[in-house]
Amino acid sequence: TTKKPRPPKPSNAVTIAVSSRTLFNMVKERKVFEEEGLEMYVAHQLELEDQPFTPGVSFPFVKALMNVNVRLRELYPDSEELFDIVLMTNNHAQVGVRLINSINYYDLTIERFCMTGGESPIGYLKAYMTNLYLSKDSMKVQEAIEEGIAAATMFACDSENELSNTQLRVAFDGDAVLFSDESEIIVKEHGLDTFFRHEKEFENKPLAQGPLKCFLEALGKLQRKFYAKNQRINCPIRTYLVTARSAASAGARVLKTLRSWGLEVDEALFLAGAPKGPLLQKIRPHIFFDDQMFHIEGAQELGTIAAHVPYGIGQKYHKGKRIDTSDAVNNEKI
Repeated sequence: TTKKPRPPKPSNAVTIAVSSRTLFNMVKERKVFEEEGLEMYVAHQLELEDQPFTPGVSFPFVKALMNVNVRLRELYPDSEELFDIVLMTNNHAQVGVRLINSINYYDLTIERFCMTGGESPIGYLKAYMTNLYLSKDSMKVQEAIEEGIAAATMFACDSENELSNTQLRVAFDGDAVLFSDESEIIVKEHGLDTFFRHEKEFENKPLAQGPLKCFLEALGKLQRKFYAKNQRINCPIRTYLVTARSAASAGARVLKTLRSWGLEVDEALFLAGAPKGPLLQKIRPHIFFDDQMFHIEGAQELGTIAAHVPYGIGQKYHKGKRIDTSDAVNNEKI
């Protein structure tokens, strides 16, 4: 086998932290843990140490990141500007051997492990300068976002679309994902007509950044390394903005905001309120980020791997109706 390259310094890399429950399917193990407790769970894992876990929901995304790294290394053999995947788990260190065996079985390059033994991983995410954190635990994701770390809760889909082996595709919603939720607040509280007027009036005033802007920025940084070597046409990273906004009435502000940040998306799709699922089925992203569960569910139904960003006013509404927020999230950061 070829010698595995050393992991890059976190300050140079684009660090993606994935939880063990998104990387691998650990549903059965989780059940043992919940029904029989920690000791039985650890014993169960030790017994099955040599059986690799089956792939989980973030597995195709991680594979795609590795493919990009292979291409980056061909063009820049000594560069540390690569994706670096960190496995975050609050598992007991004893379970680590089965995780390591699984990683080697699928030939994944994951050298950084954070086994926090039940402690919250947020402090470690900061120490690793994490550019994106993916978990199945919405409370941890929430905590990460409140700490200013791009994060999302991953959801499996019933049937998965076939994904590209040569290109990482990442699709983002706009408001409350790449941008702040200021415009969404106007839609929810004053309706679409006021929103259109507002967006027209402030067309040249960039929107404030949302929780995932820094991840798009990190992707852009790596894309430009391909462009610098004349590889724009077959760049192995492609980004999509998939927004419910209408282009003519509310599109310019979004595009001008990206421009003001020095960022671009490869494709911008303005759906004017049409469902996102069918379009995502065509794009086939390795991951799609949205702040509204309604869109996540629509994406899942048509085989798209979706990740929920629990941020902004959208958390207080479902299908346009306000929900009781006594126990919902209250984090309007404007």
